[in-house]
Amino acid sequence: MSDRWEPAAFKTRVDEVLHRFVAGEADRFAAVDPLLGPVADQLEAAVADGKRLRAAFCYWGWRAVGQPDSDALVRAAASMELVHAAAVVHDDLIDESPLRHGRPTAHVVLRGAVRHRPHADAAARSLAMLVGDLLTALAGHLFATSGLPAAYLARARPMWAVMARELIAGECLEILRTGVGPDTEASLKVIRYKTAKYTVEQPLLIGGALAGAGGRLREGYSAYGLPLGEAFQLRDDLLGLFGDPERTGKASADDVRGHRPTALLAETWRLAGDNDRERLRTLLGRPGLDADALDTVREVMRRLKAPDRIEALISARVEQSLDVLHELDVPAHAVGALTSLAQSATNRLS
Repeated sequence: MSDRWEPAAFKTRVDEVLHRFVAGEADRFAAVDPLLGPVADQLEAAVADGKRLRAAFCYWGWRAVGQPDSDALVRAAASMELVHAAAVVHDDLIDESPLRHGRPTAHVVLRGAVRHRPHADAAARSLAMLVGDLLTALAGHLFATSGLPAAYLARARPMWAVMARELIAGECLEILRTGVGPDTEASLKVIRYKTAKYTVEQPLLIGGALAGAGGRLREGYSAYGLPLGEAFQLRDDLLGLFGDPERTGKASADDVRGHRPTALLAETWRLAGDNDRERLRTLLGRPGLDADALDTVREVMRRLKAPDRIEALISARVEQSLDVLHELDVPAHAVGALTSLAQSATNRLS
């Protein structure tokens, strides 16, 4: 690649790496026994789609140090997408989400493999959990066999433990805070650990470590990456309830039905008076939430201007991130690419 950032071309490169690598691993997995075929299919389905933002941030964590384009680095960066694929499978399982990218989620599809057996739903959920576990293992394998020098890999390897610890801490915090009193600061902490760190900060730090980035630049990566990662998830929360399901590919009622600790719900609660809070109490966490009830929640949110508040939080974080970026001592083409990535991560419809 040239110094000019070409997102589509980069995505194609990452897709080629992921699809070839996972197809080979799926074939080897299915070769153990024919019964494993449906599970192997879900490995490939998990990497079929995606914007490849995490790989892009890892790539530019490397390039911003002054390193050149490298196919081996693209392979290492692609491993970030396997971390994401694993997190998505586990997250959909935890949240009982029926759709992802407009298709049934892994635990829904795998019911077909066990539909004639006792406790089929539990068995399908167990299979999906193991798909996510295997994707996590494959992420480490792809990284280790990327072709980068062993000394480079050794610099970055400790960050994998940090990434795993913080991601799982975020998932646990979301579970522990689901259904309890809404709190915006607590919701932002969930966002920070569950999404922001492994979406932007950690890929940048891993790319930088591979390239030999110094301490000051690594601090800059964190200062740029954390607010941007939070803005990314705040946008996701808005799209989850107000986006077009045809574009987002997700079920729009999931956050309300699950009474998840999103900042959007927390801000709505904070702004609501007694009457609105009473209405919300009757709707949040209701398993059989219908379209009319969902529209009622949206109406309350719009009237209280909670979506506007989330938009303001997004804008403030993007501005903070870009202010940091323009103070970093990195090549101009890296500044341009990371500016473009900040915009594509937060100004999106899906």
